[in-house]
Amino acid sequence: MTVKTNKPEWLRVKAPQWERVGNVKEILRDLRLNTVCEEASCPNIGECFSHGTATFLIMGPACTRACPYCDIDFEKKPSALDPTEPDRLAEAVRRMNLNHVVITSVNRDDLEDGGAQQFVRCIEAVRQVSSKTTIEVLIPDLCGNWAALEVILAACPDVLNHNTETVPRLYKRVRPQGSYERTLELLERSHQLAPHLYTKSGIMVGLGETDAEVQQVMHDLRAVHCDILTIGQYLQPSPKHLQVQQFVTPEQFDRWRQLGEAIGFLQVVASPLTRSSYHAEQVRHLMEQFPR
Repeated sequence: MTVKTNKPEWLRVKAPQWERVGNVKEILRDLRLNTVCEEASCPNIGECFSHGTATFLIMGPACTRACPYCDIDFEKKPSALDPTEPDRLAEAVRRMNLNHVVITSVNRDDLEDGGAQQFVRCIEAVRQVSSKTTIEVLIPDLCGNWAALEVILAACPDVLNHNTETVPRLYKRVRPQGSYERTLELLERSHQLAPHLYTKSGIMVGLGETDAEVQQVMHDLRAVHCDILTIGQYLQPSPKHLQVQQFVTPEQFDRWRQLGEAIGFLQVVASPLTRSSYHAEQVRHLMEQFPR
């Protein structure tokens, strides 16, 4: 990997179209909805909002885990689920005229099903108001509750996304309450139980991993039939979070993209500013190209 000490030129983002950004924010405030774009300080918020897209964050904004890379607030006992949230989310999809929607959540380890039923309610609500909208769910690991996973899969999302985040060696430091093996098992079970859907995962780089470790993760994900991979640069949200160890060059991201395509991923999105939901709507083209 190429190591840099200062933030490089390629990580600068273009100025957004603030009028369209304001329109999206107005809808979100009116409907009292959270987005991972805002809560996790995503660098692409301007671009996505200006294109009329957002990744909805349900059951939040507080998370029951305090991962040291993530800017989402931590709360051991977050608020009770809001039964109106699915309908409000569906109304946002309608107002924004979304062709593809990404629904993610904070970790809700306080709930017996990890929030699986709330995912289902959101999927069903969106389908009622916009049957042609494709739905991607970016789910937590559910603490390994595979019955809860089956509940989500039974609602038939088009894409099941669960992020790997980092390489096995760094899990205790980066994702202390997670498990690399559990992540792979979740993706494998999803493929086995619902082979018609597309599975997806993403990793961050720049936390001290080696090229060989990234490549091994890529092979491990393909071994469990993961279809779509995202790779992006980790950026430190604040001084209290993990420090960036490397700034990876665009050329290295392109090499990973080429490797991923060569070993069988249907789609690889890899660049310094890539996040797990970045340009997620492109999956609609993939579904046309590789129908199931």
